[in-house]
Amino acid sequence: MVLLYQYGGFLPCFLSFSDVCEALNVTVSPGPTVRYSEGDNATLYCHISQKRKTDNLLAVRWVFAASPTQEYLMIKMTKFGSVQYYGNYTHHFHKQRLHLLKEKHGTMYKFLILSLQQTDQGHYICKVQEIGKHRNKWTAWSNGTAATEIRVISSKSPDDPTFKKKHEAWKFFEDLYVYAVFVCSVGIISVLLFTLVILCQSLLNKRRST
Repeated sequence: MVLLYQYGGFLPCFLSFSDVCEALNVTVSPGPTVRYSEGDNATLYCHISQKRKTDNLLAVRWVFAASPTQEYLMIKMTKFGSVQYYGNYTHHFHKQRLHLLKEKHGTMYKFLILSLQQTDQGHYICKVQEIGKHRNKWTAWSNGTAATEIRVISSKSPDDPTFKKKHEAWKFFEDLYVYAVFVCSVGIISVLLFTLVILCQSLLNKRRST
């Protein structure tokens, strides 16, 4: 008998001598690192394959890790398909920001994070458990884990391509502005000099006439 972690406690994984409690093949995409701009919507996919039995059910959790020592359970889809929210990501507090959807007959789960913020930057871990009935009891048979990293680029960050384009455009207009000021200054000085010359000539002509 092998013990597996399930729903806050340990559930037995009953196996015969010929069976092996294999791990699920879980992958997360995109990855291993994906960049988003602040305010964008992030879409992560958790792919599951190599289930022990086709009729077994899956429980999917998404965990946020701001650092290797800090993990926070965000959202979970139970084996019956209901979605539960945890901690600061409760249904009432972040109702519009987090969504977990099942796709492709339960072999892929789509996780949506809306309106990314700087505090959303970190590692996102998809933890999956395969659950089936054994002697009329729900039993965890296998599990798997995969992760990806989200980096949120601030709109004011020099690493943001949009920021670079805006900076280059602003630099161009700034140079153009300096050039225009220079041309205008030269023009004004030329007009003043021309006016001064005309004035001097008129004064000389008056003196000669007198």
